[in-house]
Amino acid sequence: MSIHVIGAGLAGLAAACQLTECGRHVVLHEAARAPGGRARSYFDTQLGCRIDNGNHLLLSGNIASLVYLRRIGARRSLTGPVNPDFPFVDLTTGRHWRLRLTKGKFPWWVFLPHRRVPGSSLHHYAALLKIRKASETDLVGPLIGGDNPVWHNLLEPLAIAALNTMPDIAAAAPLRAVLAETIERGGYAALPRYAKIGLSESFIDPAIDWLRSQGADIRLNSRVTSINRLQPTVLAVPPWVATELVPDLVVPDQFESICNIHFRHRMAPGVAGFWGLIGGLAEWVFAKQEVLSVTISAANRYAGIPNETLVEKVWTELSRAFELPATIPPHRVLWEKRATFLTTPEQLAKRPKTRTSNPNLVLAGDWTDTGLPATIEGAIRSGNEAAMAMLHLPDP
Repeated sequence: MSIHVIGAGLAGLAAACQLTECGRHVVLHEAARAPGGRARSYFDTQLGCRIDNGNHLLLSGNIASLVYLRRIGARRSLTGPVNPDFPFVDLTTGRHWRLRLTKGKFPWWVFLPHRRVPGSSLHHYAALLKIRKASETDLVGPLIGGDNPVWHNLLEPLAIAALNTMPDIAAAAPLRAVLAETIERGGYAALPRYAKIGLSESFIDPAIDWLRSQGADIRLNSRVTSINRLQPTVLAVPPWVATELVPDLVVPDQFESICNIHFRHRMAPGVAGFWGLIGGLAEWVFAKQEVLSVTISAANRYAGIPNETLVEKVWTELSRAFELPATIPPHRVLWEKRATFLTTPEQLAKRPKTRTSNPNLVLAGDWTDTGLPATIEGAIRSGNEAAMAMLHLPDP
């Protein structure tokens, strides 16, 4: 009997690939004309080039993601610095600096002033120890926030990027999980990695090609409107779609947006290909082949600002930080209104487990109970777990 996977985002693709590798026949359904969900690329006619619908930064400790890419033959499609370097620009002072982790597990870098956050002292890093002990009800801001350079220049922007939720209401437990699997394992697990060409070229197109080569049935533009309770099914759709198909399902129901602005402008990638920006609207900027791509996380707070005002403010920041021309180049503003669920303790409590009350139905998605925030790593891990749950069903 075939196993049906509903949804061809990263969670669905990961489940489909795992099941296919284990010898099961997969029918993959995707309601849209193109797979990928929130992690895909497309040709933008306004800019005249190919862009990603969002920016995603992996770390070398994201093992599930790297195994997925190796399975589909796309491991070499990622790029990034050879060392665990994280460049930053302070927009208020114009200062450029780099956080330079040491590669081994012991964090020697915190003892070396030229490697850590400028102006920080050793005692400021005690916040990292507090995160390790975070409970399920602890909030990031109250737990580790403070008037010190490590908070303002590192931990606060890191928390906003990882959780896509403002620290004063964000749960600390998912941040604890992220740090435990990356920075706490040493610099070798914290090497920044991102798609060399585009998200689709790394994560999506090779998976579709691999699945087809293995005999999977790929059905794009195929919307599923009901679920057969007797048919083995992996439901890998956004939570609001999942409740349409399974009405009694409890899922996260509050969301945060992400705003990405793509400028048609070439810039040298520097040591890492990206920068963290402190003290402005823009938070992360990636120097890609044909565009400068800016990410603003937890963007609900800016929803009332007109796009052109955002563009003007962000380009002014980039111009000041990187000495770019004052004239705004062609650009595209992309809002993902429900990019992730709101990472609060209340919403975390609504994340469902992989298995459901129907033994033939399992769930996958970054909104399920992975222990991680809504990230690529969480999505792929959820797909793997859903596939393994399916494999424990008897094969008629």
